[in-house]
Amino acid sequence: MIRDRHPSGAPWRNFYGRFKGKALRKSQEVLLDEDLDGLSPGPVGWDVNPDREELDLEALFGGRELWLEIGFGGGEHLAHLAASEPEVGLIGCEPYLNGVAMLLSKLRKLAAPHVRVHPGDARDLLDVLPAASVGRTYLLYPDPWPKTRHHRRRFVTPEHLKPLARAMQPGAELRVATDIADYVRQAMEEIPRAGFEWLAEGPQDWRRPWDGWISTRYEQKALREGRVPHYLRFWRS
Repeated sequence: MIRDRHPSGAPWRNFYGRFKGKALRKSQEVLLDEDLDGLSPGPVGWDVNPDREELDLEALFGGRELWLEIGFGGGEHLAHLAASEPEVGLIGCEPYLNGVAMLLSKLRKLAAPHVRVHPGDARDLLDVLPAASVGRTYLLYPDPWPKTRHHRRRFVTPEHLKPLARAMQPGAELRVATDIADYVRQAMEEIPRAGFEWLAEGPQDWRRPWDGWISTRYEQKALREGRVPHYLRFWRS
């Protein structure tokens, strides 16, 4: 029998990736224990929100426009946004606890009441965001899942893109950065099918990063290894 529901009522979703890597340092464990709950966007998971009630974004951000970063890695870009965009509400998603701890360390040095952190699957967050509530989304150097049989695990599949499109406002931007040519191919096939239009008018529009870009450690690794970054911008139609 093929199950499409967890006994809790949640959709039966395989999670692809890691929740934890090398052992957390004591200081990282302290950050997770002391800071993470206070940065929660609210009841997201099925265990705490089985009825999938929408998040109260007004209470969270006081009318600020909402931006998402899906898979923030070590948090360099999200921390940069937190410092440079104080008038924007930010939610970062990252299931990898080592990366979450790295972001929390950066946020401790910032006065950033406009940032919230979801340490889990982005699909669970997308379930509880109000429709047309997101003004911009970043997907930066996502896991490439290079083997052909694993391409269905990439974020740029209908399972992820359809709920993302529902949550984004008409005219909102989806920004994707990747150094994997085949990820570009799949993104260019799947993202328009989900209700987005590519904004490029010439080669420089995907060869050159957008204004305000900060190069992350993943990008620096790609450059050292001779891979070429691509910067893709899409408009939610």
